[in-house]
Amino acid sequence: MNIFRLAAELFLIYLLYKFIFDFIIPVYESSKKIKKQFGEMQEKMQNNMNQYQNQQKPAQSQPAKPVQKEGDYIDFEEVK
Repeated sequence: MNIFRLAAELFLIYLLYKFIFDFIIPVYESSKKIKKQFGEMQEKMQNNMNQYQNQQKPAQSQPAKPVQKEGDYIDFEEVK
């Protein structure tokens, strides 16, 4: 009976080893890689948004001249 128990324990240790090294570690490494790529993508998008905003600022920094109204004026077309 001892030999069967030893064989069962060795088999369970082998299954645990295969589970850890063939499933757990690759999943962990893949998730780490995906998080890294996602972070890089977010950083690129943030840089693009900053560049876009910086390009828009000079156009917005020139304030429009305020229109001064001199009295009441109604724009109309003459109807014939």
